[in-house]
Amino acid sequence: MIEKRLTELYNRAYQRDYITYSEFLNLEEQSILESSYLPCVKFGGYPTAERIVAAFGDNADVSDFPIELLEISPVSEKFSDNLTHRDFLGGLMNLGIKREMLGDIIVNGNTAYLFCLEQVKDYIEQNLTRVKHTTVKIKILDELPPCAVSEPESVELIVSSLRLDAVISAVYRLSRKNSCNLINSDKVFINSRQVKNTSCLIKQEDIVSVRGLGRFKLVSELRKTKKDRLVILIKRY
Repeated sequence: MIEKRLTELYNRAYQRDYITYSEFLNLEEQSILESSYLPCVKFGGYPTAERIVAAFGDNADVSDFPIELLEISPVSEKFSDNLTHRDFLGGLMNLGIKREMLGDIIVNGNTAYLFCLEQVKDYIEQNLTRVKHTTVKIKILDELPPCAVSEPESVELIVSSLRLDAVISAVYRLSRKNSCNLINSDKVFINSRQVKNTSCLIKQEDIVSVRGLGRFKLVSELRKTKKDRLVILIKRY
């Protein structure tokens, strides 16, 4: 169904000569988009967004995407619960909003920065008054504050090879068996494309997403050890 929907948006854009936009796509849907080879521009509100919107049509530009940024914060920090990503998402779901209307939710302390489609912005602003037991206020922002997203952590790792299962094992300190299980359970994506081959080789600048664990980018191969193992540099998000 998602492939049919994306193809429909693509055809409409080029038949009628205007730009069409998808709703927010999760990793599985992005993998379908990648496999369809439909030309598009992808953006989620900020450069490292996990959930993205696809734009079809000539001259599509990220500055025109129908994405809004909302800051959701306690009215009184003193009386606030300890709020998590799950709490903010639950508060939004309780309003009856579909998940595809919402992009990434970045939590910093008890404040969340929410990317959403502009068509639900006013509804959220008017109706989201509580998260968990905390009364919240909403502010519309033009851009994400620098403090909201931490810089990716640079880490040097020793791996036996650049095989996907080997690198995932090193990054998340898992057994090779558990890494293979993640791949075989359709939870691993390279550059938004789902990967099912445990022996697939990761290349420089590849971004690997592991559902439930996070993302990392292979920056470079640094050197080999005396035992002929690879020392690599990754950035972990």
